[in-house]
Amino acid sequence: MLKRRPLAPMLLLPLLLAACSGSGEQQGPPSLPVTVSAPMVKDITEWDNFVGRFEAVNSVEVRPRASGYLTQAHFAEGQYVTKGQLLFTIDARPTQAVLDQARAQVARAEAALVNARTELARSENLAKSDAASQEEVEQRRAAYRAAQADLAATQASVRAAQLNVGFTRVTAPISGRVSQRLVDAGNAVAADQTVLTTIVSTNPIHFSFQGSEASLLNYERRGDKLMGAPVRIRLQGDDDYRHTGKIDFIDNALTSGSGTITVRAVVQNPGGKLMPGLFGQLQLAAAPAAPQIVVPETAIVTDAARRLVYVVGKDGVVQPRPVELGILVDGLRVIRSGLDAKEQVVINGLQRVRPGQKTEVQQGKFDDQGRVIDPKKPAAAPANAGASAPAAKPAAEAAPAKGAAQ
Repeated sequence: MLKRRPLAPMLLLPLLLAACSGSGEQQGPPSLPVTVSAPMVKDITEWDNFVGRFEAVNSVEVRPRASGYLTQAHFAEGQYVTKGQLLFTIDARPTQAVLDQARAQVARAEAALVNARTELARSENLAKSDAASQEEVEQRRAAYRAAQADLAATQASVRAAQLNVGFTRVTAPISGRVSQRLVDAGNAVAADQTVLTTIVSTNPIHFSFQGSEASLLNYERRGDKLMGAPVRIRLQGDDDYRHTGKIDFIDNALTSGSGTITVRAVVQNPGGKLMPGLFGQLQLAAAPAAPQIVVPETAIVTDAARRLVYVVGKDGVVQPRPVELGILVDGLRVIRSGLDAKEQVVINGLQRVRPGQKTEVQQGKFDDQGRVIDPKKPAAAPANAGASAPAAKPAAEAAPAKGAAQ
């Protein structure tokens, strides 16, 4: 009997704990604070992304216009050349000989013309005194006209020979960057056939990309004008879109296979750093900047196929709100529909949100980069001072312990 008596207080302890826990459940769980803020209204330019490559505005294959043996190249490979600059020379001796021959024929034709004019004048004088027949005069006049025609033909031959001599000097047809020489000195080249090198223009430069049929129809439905629309381009490895331009060409039909349309932008390239063939990512602004409702990207919640934000009403009850999302700009997500600019959106503490229940709310805000700013967050100096308080607490507790020992 003496061994069973100590068990009575132990049996009463669970009953007391149960009573305490029951009173706690009646009070309900404590509400946890969340940070809310009204959405920001900001002028946003919506950009559509495309991938394309740079192309030269002008590209020329340099071919000789005279046949012969190449004698010398007068440029450094890869350098910038100007229009009319000498690039190659071809042996001009054969064409120069043809030119000299043509000039000699001109001299002969001029002499023949002078003789024909003299004969015609003599015949006309004799005809006045009936010493020559009218038929003879007509023959002399015809000979004079034939001599004039012969002179004109030989003069044309001289001009053609002069052109051929000039064609032995191959000059740059446009200004731009020249490629490597494809034919070395000493080789024979054929007029209008042999490619000597290529030249591409550098400033401005084109950026060509393919737009989808859906994008084209969306622009037309909104009434946007693609021609002249601003674009910005980012190269691989760049952090920002530092190259700007405008749309200057839209093709007249979509390709039947892929259902895309070729669109081209013109970009200024004063330093010549943008080279044809480079890939880049283009953003097209088909509409001017307009005020849009934006919230931090971290305030967006995914629920299956839906996108939600949590809105706190005047009664403090949290409600999920389905929204239609737009583009992401510097950490801010555009809300196309589903949210009013005056509503309070949960921007911090989403893990503590219980939809349909009241919650403790503290007002906050966010910056242009989507970073949440809590005005009640302690500064760095008070945080350091608070950190020293717990260290002092054990020292205060140690004093009574010392007195107890005494």
